[in-house]
Amino acid sequence: MNVQQFLSHHKLLRNPFAEEDAQTDVVFKDTCIESTFHPAWDKVYGDPNDPATSLVFGQKGAGKTAMRLQLEKQLDNHNRNFPQQRVYVIPYIDFNTFLGQFEHKVGWWYRGKPERMLQAWRLWDHIDGILAAGVTKFCQRVEQNAVVDGSDAGLADQLNRFDRGQARDLLLLSLIYDQSTATAFDARYSFLRKKLGYRAWSVWFDFVGGALWSTVMAVLMIWLLSNSHITFKTALWTFPWIILLGWAPYLYRLLRNTWVAWGIKKHVRVGRKSLGQLLYGLMRIPLSELAGQPMPTSQRSDDRYNLLEKFQGVLKVLNYQGMIVLMDRVDEPNLINGSPERMRLFVWPILDNKLLKHPGLGIKMMLPQELYRFIEKESRDFHERARLDKQNVIAHFGWTGEALYDLVAARMKACAEENVVVKPEDWFDPKISRDRLVQVMQSLQVPRHLFRFLYRLVTEHCKRFTTSQPDFKIQPETFESVLAVYQREQLSLENP
Repeated sequence: MNVQQFLSHHKLLRNPFAEEDAQTDVVFKDTCIESTFHPAWDKVYGDPNDPATSLVFGQKGAGKTAMRLQLEKQLDNHNRNFPQQRVYVIPYIDFNTFLGQFEHKVGWWYRGKPERMLQAWRLWDHIDGILAAGVTKFCQRVEQNAVVDGSDAGLADQLNRFDRGQARDLLLLSLIYDQSTATAFDARYSFLRKKLGYRAWSVWFDFVGGALWSTVMAVLMIWLLSNSHITFKTALWTFPWIILLGWAPYLYRLLRNTWVAWGIKKHVRVGRKSLGQLLYGLMRIPLSELAGQPMPTSQRSDDRYNLLEKFQGVLKVLNYQGMIVLMDRVDEPNLINGSPERMRLFVWPILDNKLLKHPGLGIKMMLPQELYRFIEKESRDFHERARLDKQNVIAHFGWTGEALYDLVAARMKACAEENVVVKPEDWFDPKISRDRLVQVMQSLQVPRHLFRFLYRLVTEHCKRFTTSQPDFKIQPETFESVLAVYQREQLSLENP
């Protein structure tokens, strides 16, 4: 007897429990993402019109990534329904990219020592990472001229709304933080300037002036030499300095921008821009417009907050009234590799009340359960800085047996034939009561363990019967034996 025969008998078109990862779970993405929510959903989602920070601590397999995907989906629906009150969503997930650049820039003495290297990770590195993820997403959509929800025009066609100051801010943000590698940097930067209508002919005045000055001085030198008014030795010692004087304005701007570009390259430790790329962009913005602008040229957070506010100002022009950062999978980067101590070193800097309560910004953090145990042991200074009492904290992202039962029922309904009602107990012999099912689901704690168990249970049941003599009710003996083996395996994995 095969599994498909069992599922077909119960009017199911596919196995509801074949997938374990929300990112590849077709059942979840097709149906449950918009219909089945964790009991703590409202506290995490909040009000998109007034973004707030939420911290969710949960075991592996508890559904943190599923909730993050649901947040993305619901916020996308909100943007479509309220085009004048949109929320800009920043997935802050690809930490390997940021930590790889960070590892390259912090210095050779940290190499091979992940704990020591992560001790150098700071709040401003997180803000740089958030800005890099947000600006890169924005620039990619501009390049693709993607249609923004609620608008008939592509994003690139809407950039004519910006005034000159906002256009300069967006250019600076893209210069510093755009990580896209889809096209060449200079082509992408020029495309953005063109779409913004940002023209700055004055940046060529000092270069053209230097070239004209050099030409005039060269002609004058040749005329003086040909008429024997000066000697060749005098010309050799005099005219290079005179020519250099004509290039002084350009050289001053070049050296100043080089210094700024070097500072950005050194201190934006999650960035991948080269010195040449940064200098290319800075030289195309007049010095007068760069004066007084916040630049991330030192190890401090003040400039980053200013740049964050500039990005929010740019987004407001496009009717994005708020910004939500979705932070997930902090245990997966190669540098962290699931280590609770390394996760703590990486996550703790972002737990700063000034950032978590930044106006118009909400950070939704999906964090492993192990980190909450560290929080319980932290000092008073940590709690005064993080002020977790002011955040929406889900200390234990757990499921009751009843909630898991409803989840199973919802997945079975999503996989059932049209107009067919399927209940979890339909799979089992009447001797296995609904209360017993709920009790077992409670003991398994998280959806991933429950789905694995049910998948294994159905497979094991089908192995015990032939196609010609099938049995479509799982017997108590099979149920209890598979459960005992599964729980024993999980116990050995958790306590090796």
